[in-house]
Formats: sequence, C-alpha cells, structure tokens
Amino acid sequence: MKLLTGNDLSTGDVVWWTGRDWSRHIEDAVDVGGQGEAILRAEEGARRVNVPYLIDAEATEQGPRPAHIKDRIRALGPTVRPDLTLKPADADAGAWVI
Repeated sequence: MKLLTGNDLSTGDVVWWTGRDWSRHIEDAVDVGGQGEAILRAEEGARRVNVPYLIDAEATEQGPRPAHIKDRIRALGPTVRPDLTLKPADADAGAWVI
C-alpha cells in the first residue's frame, strides 16, 4: 500500500492523508494507490500540508505500518522530550548569557 504523509503547516506535526483531509494519527491513513502523486500535488498546491511525500506501507490489524524505519518513527510522534531541551539564555543549562 502507498500512504501520503507530510507536516502540518501551522504546527509542523506529522500528518497522514485520510482520503478527505489530514490526520495526526496513522491509523486514519488510507491507501492512495495510483492516485498518490495527483493528491500530493493538489494538497501541496493548496498549501494544506508542507512537503508531502509518498511512502510504502503494509496493512496490519493495528492499521497501516510504514515499511521504512524512519517513517515508523515519524508515525510514533515527537521523540524529543521537551523537558530536556536547552533554553538559549539558561546559564544552568550551559548556555552563555552575555
């Protein structure tokens, strides 16, 4: 199966094509088959999604499973813990404050 994915324009979140619109949940994604390129061009042209692209996936009982590990990680959601990020002006975090 082929899935269409990209990033939400306002939040940067990973989104998946549902057949009508975009969802943040891969379980909502549908197989775009041979229509993927046309949908991709239309959605990018309408500025509803940033950098859409097609990926290979397989249908499972739990929903679509991306074939490539990179896309499986994207499907899981954010992998950076916000509490571990450095603040630019936080001297305790090792940043220099002038």
